[in-house]
Amino acid sequence: MDALLLICLLTFIIHTTETLSYGIRFAGVQTGRIAVAMSLVGIVLLVSRTSNLIQGPFTGGLIDQAALSHTDPSMKLHMIIGASSLGTLAAIMLFPTFVQLSKRVISHLELAGSIPQMLRTAVTIDSIRRARHHVRIPNWRFISRFRIKGIPKRLLLLNSLGTAIYTSSVLSVLYAILLVPDFKATVSMSSGLINGFATIFMTILVDPQVALLTEKALQGQATHESIRNMYLWLMISRFFGTLLAQFLLVPAAYWVAWLAPFFH
Repeated sequence: MDALLLICLLTFIIHTTETLSYGIRFAGVQTGRIAVAMSLVGIVLLVSRTSNLIQGPFTGGLIDQAALSHTDPSMKLHMIIGASSLGTLAAIMLFPTFVQLSKRVISHLELAGSIPQMLRTAVTIDSIRRARHHVRIPNWRFISRFRIKGIPKRLLLLNSLGTAIYTSSVLSVLYAILLVPDFKATVSMSSGLINGFATIFMTILVDPQVALLTEKALQGQATHESIRNMYLWLMISRFFGTLLAQFLLVPAAYWVAWLAPFFH
């Protein structure tokens, strides 16, 4: 398989799984089993992190190849970010189906008591066949009930900005290595700093607000429909964040390249 195609596929998986985690959380709200749902979120995110571990060396190899051939890899990097947008969009389309499947998994996990036991008892040929009955295709009625009322606009903006930084940061750093090859080690180590900033940004400014709104639903202070709309808008804001990442990619690379000499 072509390296670029593999990187795009892994990027697609990363963003699909991360965005679908909202579906598991909403299933937890609907069933009143948010703690169980959050444990499933961690398991699903393992898929994302594993894909990220595999993707990293291949993306680095893409940059090494560009350095050896003296070519500009920016178009390939834009294609990788494009795969993140497609993955997020796919998650939005799969949201209704994934919520239904997540509710079934939560109930099975409660009965089994552990993930290995659930896999032994619940994952059968018959259960896989019955999964098709939980497929929900988004329709006009579903879209017509979709409202932004009551959802903090600042939350969506911050989520979009955080996603943009997270999506473009590593790719920008890799591109910056080509711009200032004399500072390769300094630039490559800065990726952790940028990603760390994005993580802190999301943890402090976005996650607590989402948790508070979810808690209101569990206490009956907000409707399930309003929480569903919040999760859908968060997913949509992630999609726009991946689009914003396209515009951040090259300027961020030049910014990192400009900063590199100051660390010497």
